[in-house]
Amino acid sequence: MDKKYIGIDIGGTAVKIGSIDEHGIVHQKESYDVNFDGYKTPILETVVKSLHLFLEKYREKSSNYAGIGVSATGAISTRRGVVEGTAGHIKNWINSPIRQVMEEEFNLPTEVLNDANAAALGEAWIGAAKGKRDVVVITLGTGVGGGIIVDGNILLGASGFAGELGHVPIQYSGAMCSCGNSGCFEAYGSTSALVRKVQMAIQEGMIASEEADAVIDGRWIFAQAKAGNETVQKILQEWIEVIGAALVGFVHMFNPEQILIGGGVCAQEELLIAPLRTYVTKHVMPVFAKDLDICAAGLRNEAGMVGAVYYCMQQQK
Repeated sequence: MDKKYIGIDIGGTAVKIGSIDEHGIVHQKESYDVNFDGYKTPILETVVKSLHLFLEKYREKSSNYAGIGVSATGAISTRRGVVEGTAGHIKNWINSPIRQVMEEEFNLPTEVLNDANAAALGEAWIGAAKGKRDVVVITLGTGVGGGIIVDGNILLGASGFAGELGHVPIQYSGAMCSCGNSGCFEAYGSTSALVRKVQMAIQEGMIASEEADAVIDGRWIFAQAKAGNETVQKILQEWIEVIGAALVGFVHMFNPEQILIGGGVCAQEELLIAPLRTYVTKHVMPVFAKDLDICAAGLRNEAGMVGAVYYCMQQQK
């Protein structure tokens, strides 16, 4: 009988919990709000309660599982299983001892790693990077996450913090980033940065007022670009070039065989993935471009849970 693992993906707004087998198949999953009271209730406390609710709903005991894999937002000490930093402003999150609390509460071996690293591992296991040995994964959303697969293994660094590609400075003395530094890739290349640029254009009257009444998000922006809105197209093109330039740097650093783009916007093949592919291929040194594959991530919202379970399995071997 296949072993089962609990996969947990902790974000800033919700925690996703799933029952995942040793082949990466998600059998049940649920999502629970973690910001229902502005983080007055610590996220970790909410996660523990949510897992109890999950087990009760599916009438299972923790003893039915072989371990817990946790994907979590923030700077995660993989070795200690503790949140040691966060680039945002999530209250009651830094210093959360995830591994210790989960092991004491559920009596299961628990492994914890950063959400982008977990997503990269999930893609390498059963996703779009399956069979690849050297991969860079970039997730574009509220921030910019990164995960680096080197020779088939996730690059964790000395303490488990490696892969914070969103906080590589790309503009000396540039825009302030949520991490407290200035000029970070995240401040220019996140979906949030794209939305801010479009909102600024609306405020300056560069986009028609009837269009400005909508909720401005990634979907709206790509729909406007597709419909021929030239101002939005120009802003989108500049954003893509920023991301492309950063990817060129990462290609020269890591010499990957594949770059995966994750996040909600990765579904935009024609308006995002294809232009990025063209930009990077044109600007990297020719020897780096040979056999380089740039495509969308495959696992979408399940990548973190699946990757965390895979990491847990790896540690038990």
